[in-house]
Parts: sequence; structure tokens; C-alpha cells
Amino acid sequence: MIDQVQSNSSGWMFFVKASFGIALFAMLGGIVLSPIDFIVKAYFSLCALFLVSSTITLSKTMRDQHESTRIMNKISEAKTQQLINEYGE
Repeated sequence: MIDQVQSNSSGWMFFVKASFGIALFAMLGGIVLSPIDFIVKAYFSLCALFLVSSTITLSKTMRDQHESTRIMNKISEAKTQQLINEYGE
């Protein structure tokens, strides 16, 4: 069983990075240009930073959980295949 590695195209990687950069720039621009006190801008900036870091952590954790499930399934399939090969002989 050969397992293929899935890879994203360079166009998709550019789109994802550009979308993130544009969204981050727009959010920061909105905070900086809003007509509110500095302390409120600082609070919104910290909230935005925490939201971005939490989103990255969440997506990484979900990816890791999915990958571990795939590995456990592969181990289970390999054990099953080994049992079938043993009893098939």
C-alpha cells in the first residue's frame, strides 16, 4: 500500500496567505482609523491578536487530531491485513 502525500498548489498557498494578510491588514486598519480613544484601540488590538493566535492554535490542533486518527486507522488496517494474511495461508 503506497500512501500519497497530499500537497497544495502554489496558487492555493498564495491565495491563503494573501487572504490572511488582507484580512489582518483590514482589521488593523479599521482599529487604527476608528475615531475612539487609544485605550479602546489597544483593547481591540489585543483582542484581535488573541483571536488570530487562537484561530491558528485551533486549526493546528484539529489538524493534529485528524492526522492521529488517520495514523490509528492505518495501524488498525495493517493489523487486520496481517491477520488476514496469516489465516489465509
